[in-house]
Amino acid sequence: MIIDKLYERVEERSFVCVGLDTSYDYLPDIMKKNSNLVDAIFRFNKEIIDHTHDIVSIYKLQIAYYEAYGIEGMKAYVKTLDYLKSKDLLIISDVKRGDIAATAKMYAKAYFESQYESDFITLSPYMGYDSITPYLPYLESGKKGVFVLLRTSNEGSKDIECLDYKGRPLFYKIGDDLAEMGKKYEGKSGYSPLGLVVGGTHSNEAVEIRKSYENSFFLIPGYGHQGASSEDIRNYLNNFNGGVVNSSRGIITHFKKYEDGDKNVGKYSRIAVQNMREDIYGEQR
Repeated sequence: MIIDKLYERVEERSFVCVGLDTSYDYLPDIMKKNSNLVDAIFRFNKEIIDHTHDIVSIYKLQIAYYEAYGIEGMKAYVKTLDYLKSKDLLIISDVKRGDIAATAKMYAKAYFESQYESDFITLSPYMGYDSITPYLPYLESGKKGVFVLLRTSNEGSKDIECLDYKGRPLFYKIGDDLAEMGKKYEGKSGYSPLGLVVGGTHSNEAVEIRKSYENSFFLIPGYGHQGASSEDIRNYLNNFNGGVVNSSRGIITHFKKYEDGDKNVGKYSRIAVQNMREDIYGEQR
């Protein structure tokens, strides 16, 4: 099952998820020179992948960074997906789809069967659970997984996710329902491929969320630029597994801190991953 493969990758390589949220503005001029947008973005992504794939578990592509450049951006997106697949690397497409019925079925087909195919995608549950159910046949196959927004790291998350529901924040109701929905798909690792997005910035809730959803695999944003500490992140993990910790700009733009960075994007992205691993593992590994 795909969730077991992810669990094993975390065990082998670490909990780090590299976010290839690649804006053309991030690229050094040397990569833009004599290259069209598609090739320049792909070259940038490829260098990061080549220098980090043995120490990270999965890569996440936020589709907005590619859609922003129209057809050419999406060509770079597909080219990056194809390269990751050629190296048997795991992929999350961060698309946050939340529509229902026939439309949701088409989104599922797009991101699980077409040239945009990935191992996992992100979903929003706020139109109701019929925005999730069209994806369940893919989970039942064991070959695909989803991460559903639960407790996100943005400031505005309190506007809806934290509304009172019978004395508890609403997101616990959603989490309870999703955890129950995902039980039937659990792999040998004990985790379900119906995972949850939990922002690493909510330190006061981390222990309770982890305890409440022991069999849910977490996608954990918020480390780095958004301010989640290593202690916060450790509370969301289970013996450094049971979740992947995403960092995007903190890794892919790390080269900008160095005088020779423009010529060594991959080298410094690897250093950023190593620093992140050491910070979160602490003295426990």
